[in-house]
Amino acid sequence: MNVSAKPNMTNHWMPFTNNRLFHEEPQMFAKAEGVKYWTPEGREILDGSSGLFCCAAGHGRPEIADAVYKQLSTLDYSPHFQRAAPVSFEFAEKLAGILPDGLDRVFFAGSGSEAVDTAMKMCLAYHRATGNAQRTRFVSRAWGYHGVNLGGTSLAGMVNNRRDFSGITCDVVHMRHTWTEEQKFTRGQPETDADLADDLEEICKTYGGDTIAAVFVEPIAGSIGTIVPPKGYLEKLRAICDKYGILLVFDEVITGFGRTGSAFASQAFAVKPDLITMAKALTNGAIPMSAVATSAEIQAAVFDAAGDADRPEFFHGYTYSAHPVACAAGIAALDIYANDNLFERANSLSSHFLDGVFGLRNLPHVSDLRGYGMMSGIQLTPGDAPGAKGSWAQRALFDEGLHVKATGDAIIFAPAFVSTEQDIDDMVAILQKVLGTPM
Repeated sequence: MNVSAKPNMTNHWMPFTNNRLFHEEPQMFAKAEGVKYWTPEGREILDGSSGLFCCAAGHGRPEIADAVYKQLSTLDYSPHFQRAAPVSFEFAEKLAGILPDGLDRVFFAGSGSEAVDTAMKMCLAYHRATGNAQRTRFVSRAWGYHGVNLGGTSLAGMVNNRRDFSGITCDVVHMRHTWTEEQKFTRGQPETDADLADDLEEICKTYGGDTIAAVFVEPIAGSIGTIVPPKGYLEKLRAICDKYGILLVFDEVITGFGRTGSAFASQAFAVKPDLITMAKALTNGAIPMSAVATSAEIQAAVFDAAGDADRPEFFHGYTYSAHPVACAAGIAALDIYANDNLFERANSLSSHFLDGVFGLRNLPHVSDLRGYGMMSGIQLTPGDAPGAKGSWAQRALFDEGLHVKATGDAIIFAPAFVSTEQDIDDMVAILQKVLGTPM
């Protein structure tokens, strides 16, 4: 691998990054294949977070590269405002085939953040179409993450994602998160605390259930560090939403496409929402894309409200909605998931993966462990300031040859489904080394 000189980093303002620290000690990737990255200098880095939970089928899949090249060579771009590319309908039909039964109407966007804002608008449009225009309030959770557009920022329950933008946020009320001290070191779903869902009942009593458009939750709260819902919690949310006529939205941007051992977490937990947002592994991370899935009933209500007028039924969309190259990548990704049985592989690999995670329990920097399927959260003991320990660990692990995502003082360890048991063991060994030594 050719080693190039250090690039000029002046012009690129990096997202969610301490840019000043990065400029002093840059950590870069130049190549990826399978479950590995390589730095520009040629050093090998194991990928312990599937990129950013995107590359569930591993990096460098030639099937996706070939599909993208073919599509670029045939139709590089097509607008989807009053026009369309056939590949978009093919992808939507293929995607509907793995979604929960009845959620078979698919709207494409460009990112998870765009999917969340799209879903919020769908909920508002549906309620207006059905004579409930007063339903303009949303409910989310503390510690929740739903992207960074204005709607998702409003839903966010992570304080730093809201702090500087409070003047432009929407009407959102937050429930408590579902983690408690009693759940520490729980593998899978906690047995207790399902009654935290009663927060939604209290919000309905306080604000009026008929003012609430939708409840947004991640089935497993991913970005904060893999908080797994207690048994019965999601079922209670579903029941309360039904009681008050509120739409339930599952944000499956992280949990979608096999991360829980099923295509979607809603299937793993047997709780069906009214809408699902998805992104990341939708194209195996190859091309930016996202989608919202909902029911024919919700779509029909919005369509019917437009009557016979010659106008769009839903005044919403993006220049890159259903981009034909992204659709081609998505079709290829779904074929890989099916042909290689990767959702089933994730399910079978989970036990070995979680054995490795929970083997970190007695390390000096570990204060809690959580996990389900092929995703886990490693909560670190507090450092000198909030987030300091997580920042140190993320950089130290990179130096030892492992890429992971850290949010605050939580590490999110979520390897690709093509990992072997030896790959998992090698990743865990690096975690043990770093988290078992002083800062």
